[in-house]
Amino acid sequence: MPRRASLAWLAVLGGWLAFAAPALRADVTLPKIIGDNMVLQRGGPVPIWGQASPGEAVTVLFAGQQKRAVTDPTGHWQVMLDALPASAEPRDMTITGNNSLQLKNILVGEVWLCGGQSNMEYAVNRSTAGAPAATSSDALLAQEIEHPDYPDIRLFRVEKKVQPPDVVSSGWTACSGDALDIFSAIGFFFARDIQRVLGVPVGVIQSAWGGSRIEPWTPADAYAPLPAFHAETEKAAGAPPKIDGVTPGNYFNAMVRPLAPFALRGVLWYQGESNIIATNDGVRYADKMQALVDSWRKIWAKNDLPFYSVQLAPYLYTRRKDPQPHGPDELPKLWEAQFLTLRLPHTAMVPTIDLDSNFGNIHPNGKRVVGQRLADLVLADTYGDKNILYPGPVFANLTITGNTAIVHFDGGVLASRDQKPLTEFEIAGADGQFVTATAVIKDDTVVVSSTQVAAPVAVRFAWRETAQPNLINKDGLPAYPFRTNGPDWHPAVTN
Repeated sequence: MPRRASLAWLAVLGGWLAFAAPALRADVTLPKIIGDNMVLQRGGPVPIWGQASPGEAVTVLFAGQQKRAVTDPTGHWQVMLDALPASAEPRDMTITGNNSLQLKNILVGEVWLCGGQSNMEYAVNRSTAGAPAATSSDALLAQEIEHPDYPDIRLFRVEKKVQPPDVVSSGWTACSGDALDIFSAIGFFFARDIQRVLGVPVGVIQSAWGGSRIEPWTPADAYAPLPAFHAETEKAAGAPPKIDGVTPGNYFNAMVRPLAPFALRGVLWYQGESNIIATNDGVRYADKMQALVDSWRKIWAKNDLPFYSVQLAPYLYTRRKDPQPHGPDELPKLWEAQFLTLRLPHTAMVPTIDLDSNFGNIHPNGKRVVGQRLADLVLADTYGDKNILYPGPVFANLTITGNTAIVHFDGGVLASRDQKPLTEFEIAGADGQFVTATAVIKDDTVVVSSTQVAAPVAVRFAWRETAQPNLINKDGLPAYPFRTNGPDWHPAVTN
């Protein structure tokens, strides 16, 4: 056969073989959040998902269950495992499509997501470095961290990188060694405390970025339903709006959205300092928190997802040299916004106003206490422990009787932390000028008065950035700052 004819025949044969051969099939792949050492949420449906070839059948085997899915035209697949009981027995999961994956050492228990800025990111090794063991309990804590033995706690740390469509992470790890050293101190203390009480495995996901404002943690479309942001969204005319100079969604898209719909019990949130530093948000922060909470609940398709936050600690914002100066009441206004946010369903907040007197440190000590208080809050509010009283004293209402103002509280029996007269109460008449007041506990109320105010109309409490009040409940939790003449904020109904 002539050479030219041979080449032609080979070309025809190659084309036929290409036509007859099956199309190349992509391997099954998983998002970073699904992998070895993970903890699956007990007690409810558990999504497992990934990518493969369009139209490919994928089977998931775990804990005696077999679930099957066929990928959609984009190659996405998802199965839903039936509710699982808690189990500390390490088990494997097999996922089979064109290829087969085996995930090892999987537990079932409680899963929590920790988000926010640097105080949530603040690592265990920073929290304990150079800290004196002032008490036996502190010494025990240092020993626990140096030689941890928490096989039923697993950690997943999202790296501070903006590379969607998936998070950047080294995956789930045991709670020990280098992985623990660089993990959120609050997240670790929280997990340790609830694991000891519940007796089930606990998985903690850290997704936090120091210095971050709240807007990047929220998708742009979350602002459109809220009246507080109508001007910005209408001006954007369909494009992503700028909220106080920032285009939202950067961290949300890269560090939160890819985690969903991994089954969670709830979210812990510690953020807000940068929204004072950049914009003196005040009550506007409550609207931004609603946008955040609504959007996170939306991507997890769970309108009752618990969302627990941490009150900002006292700090001297007035001494900062920021482009926008801060008045002495900017932190109290943010406290007020945080408290107003608790009108959203399934939310609560732990106090920090009593933890640190180093007002020049925006990263206060007491990460262990914050973690412990979050654990107590979750044990009481999510898991129904009736032996834990939460929260601390909360302003309920004000009544005026002659020259006295009677402040009513919820949150248990009132007391003075140091058995001294109550501090940080102020009272004002119709002129709006607040003066230091005498405050006396009477049952579940505090009777407030001043010889300088004959006809009081308003009371405020702990209304300064370095407030260290001594009003507590019988369990030692401090009262939350408040003012009775503050803004009337109502969350927008978006669900």
